[in-house]
Amino acid sequence: MFREAAEAPQVVAAQLARNAAQLAELGARLRTAPPRAVVTCARGSSDHAATFARYLVEANTQALTSSAAPSLSSLYESSTDMRDVLFVTISQSGKSPDLLAATEHARANGAFTVALCNTPDAPLMRIADCAVPLHAGRETSVAATKSYIATLCCVTQLVASWTQQLDLSAALARLPAQLEQAWECDWSKAVETFSEATSLFVIARGFGLAIAQEAALKFKETCGLHAEAFSSAEVRHGPMALVRAGFPVLMFAQDDETRSGIEQLAAEFAARDARVLLAGARARGAVSLPTVVAHPVIEPILMIQSFYAMANQLSLARGLDPDSPPHLNKITETV
Repeated sequence: MFREAAEAPQVVAAQLARNAAQLAELGARLRTAPPRAVVTCARGSSDHAATFARYLVEANTQALTSSAAPSLSSLYESSTDMRDVLFVTISQSGKSPDLLAATEHARANGAFTVALCNTPDAPLMRIADCAVPLHAGRETSVAATKSYIATLCCVTQLVASWTQQLDLSAALARLPAQLEQAWECDWSKAVETFSEATSLFVIARGFGLAIAQEAALKFKETCGLHAEAFSSAEVRHGPMALVRAGFPVLMFAQDDETRSGIEQLAAEFAARDARVLLAGARARGAVSLPTVVAHPVIEPILMIQSFYAMANQLSLARGLDPDSPPHLNKITETV
């Protein structure tokens, strides 16, 4: 896990160059024939990347974006009108039967299907109208790291090509070097805080929600911690009652319209004597984790890279093997 996560800067640099022409062509197609909606389809870490895609697409285009329920195709055999829909399937292996069934169903019902996949010869890549490789290379650790970052980068490059946002494209060009910096950020205070924990919250909002979901999954997978991810708005509806003295909370804040709300919530948690660690912002009573300043869309990608280094250290500190989580396999083929 540690070695593969450290490869993310090289993976992203190669991906940006190798996919530029294909995504420019795809972006031109989407401008010429804008989809009436975008539907994502994924599981696990890939579904967290789909959350990122939803925020990015809806914030920058006029396309309503939603997540597909794969079981509607694979189990319930439902028929959905997919005419003029962009259907984006995200997968590392490209082999899961339910994702394949959902993609075939979408295409048969009129969707233009796009596959983002890390296995170039996977069945998913053969059935999609447009197959975009992630170029992350082989990933043997059960916990996805570089492939997740590669997916976020690919989604960002796709949207930047679609909307012709030069500032976002320029920010992507700086991403490989910034990932190197993010890998060196010292998050040892998080290791100290979570080494004796049993459960915690991971909180973000907007573009950052996807990495809160991913971090919560990695806490479970690699560290044996019960972690739940929430939007900073959603956590106030019930879950807030659990945050008492000593309760650990990890919060992510990118520098956009969501930041002030995250800071306010962090201060509220700290006032309850919760153990709050805050990345990307500062709040009274919270421990600040170092981050790399970048474009608001890019900052969450950099934060999850810093998190991966910390999660590996935390897993070892808790006496676990981050590369071999119990009861898990690298490829999960759901039906």
